[in-house]
Amino acid sequence: MIKKILLAIAVALPMCVMAQAPKFGIVNVESIIPNMAEFTEAQSKIDAASKTYEAEYAKIQEELQKMYADYQELEKDPSTLSSIKERRLQDIADRDKKAQQFAQTAHEDLQRQQAQLMQPIQEKVMTAIKAVGSENGFTMIFPEGAAAYTATDVQDVTPLVKAKLGVKQ
Repeated sequence: MIKKILLAIAVALPMCVMAQAPKFGIVNVESIIPNMAEFTEAQSKIDAASKTYEAEYAKIQEELQKMYADYQELEKDPSTLSSIKERRLQDIADRDKKAQQFAQTAHEDLQRQQAQLMQPIQEKVMTAIKAVGSENGFTMIFPEGAAAYTATDVQDVTPLVKAKLGVKQ
C-alpha cells in the first residue's frame, strides 16, 4: 500500500511542477544605467579625462603646425641647404607619427577607463535583476530586444529593477 502511495506521489509530483507555468520577464538595461548616480559620476570622470587628452593633442597639433610653417619659410630661402630642409621635414614626420601614437594611446586609455568604471555599475544592475527575479518568482529575465518573439504574458521588470536600485522612473 505504501509503495502504491509513493508511486502515485512520484507520478503526480512532476505533473504538479509542470502545471506551474514558467514566468518570464524582460528588462531594458539601457533605460536604467543612464539614470543611475554612479553612471553620471563615471561619465563625468571620462569626460574630464577626454578633455585633458584633447587639450594635450591640441598642443601637439599646434607644435606641428608651427614646425610646418617654419619649414615652409625655410623652403622659400634659396640659401638653405637641402640637408637642413630634409632634416626639418624628417622632424615634422617624426612629430606627426608621435601625435598619431598619442591619439591612439589616449583612445585606448579612455576605453579602458570606461570599461573599468562601468563594470561595478553593470554588476550592481545584474544583482538587482537577479534579486527582482528571485523575489518575484521569475524563471528567466531577458534583456529587452534579445528575444525574436515576446508573448503578451512576458512581464517588463524594468520598473521593478529601477525601484530596487532607487533609480527614478
